[in-house]
Formats: sequence, C-alpha cells, structure tokens
Amino acid sequence: MKTPLDPRHLRRESAVKALFQYTYSQSVGEDQLAQQIINHQEQIDQIILQSAPEWPISKLNRIDLAILRLAIYELQTAAQPPKVIIDEAIELAKSYGAESSARFINGALGTASQLIASQQSS
Repeated sequence: MKTPLDPRHLRRESAVKALFQYTYSQSVGEDQLAQQIINHQEQIDQIILQSAPEWPISKLNRIDLAILRLAIYELQTAAQPPKVIIDEAIELAKSYGAESSARFINGALGTASQLIASQQSS
C-alpha cells in the first residue's frame, strides 16, 4: 500500500511542485524529472489539448496542468501501469487541486491513456 513517504510518491510530488513553479518563473530548479517533462512539454501539451479540448492550456488550473504533464509523461514512458499512474495523479489532485480537480484529471487521463496507447501501437 502506498504511503505519503513512498519515494515514488515523494518524487512525483516534488515534480508537480517544480512544474507548478515553472508556470510562473520558467524554472524548475534542481528537479530532474520536471526538467525531463519540460523537455517534452510541446508533445505533452498536444495530448492535453486532445484529451480536454474544451479547456485550452491557458485556461487550465496551474496545479492541474502540472499534474497532467507529469502523468502524461509517465504514461508515455510507461514507467508503471496506466492505472497506477492515473491513481497517483488523482491523489495528487485531491491533495493540491481544487474540489473538481480529481474528476477532471481522471477524465482527461482516461482519454490521454487511450491516445497514447493508440500512438504507441501504430
């Protein structure tokens, strides 16, 4: 069972904080995972646009955007099974996002995981 002190959870939490910071300062500090995500941001943001077309990037809650970028990067790199990645993103949204963030993240990542799977299989 995952705990708040799980190293993977702490790494994700740190990356989300750095990605959130990036939306304001264009700097992720020393966080290597966040830097890898920023290096692929254009491709990740295209998946976000396809997964939540009613929400342009500029209108997304910044913490939701950070969580989506992390989760989509992890889905693309297949670091863990999609269900684990999505569940972790939902937990981060519950901790840091608005009241509706968890539902939004769940829906967007459900669509994103299907898009990524179809891209990887073709």
